[in-house]
Amino acid sequence: MAFQNKNLSVIAYANGFTLWHYSANETLATIVASGYFDNVKTLMNTGDIVIVNGSDNTSIKKITVSTSVTVGDLS
Repeated sequence: MAFQNKNLSVIAYANGFTLWHYSANETLATIVASGYFDNVKTLMNTGDIVIVNGSDNTSIKKITVSTSVTVGDLS
C-alpha cells in the first residue's frame, strides 16, 4: 500500500513548525522508509515531527526534507 493523503493530519502548527499524525494499516518500517511522504514534500519542513501509527507499532519521528522526505529518530 502507498501513502494516502486521507491518513495524514495536522495536530498543531506554529511559527513554521508542524506536528503531524499519520495512521495506516502498514508496518512502521514501510511508513518510515525514505520517500514514503514524497507526495506531500511541499507541505512538510525539516524539523517537523510526525506521530506514526502503523499496524505493528507507534513512534514519534522527525522529518528531514531534501530531494525526498526522510523520517528519522528523534535525537
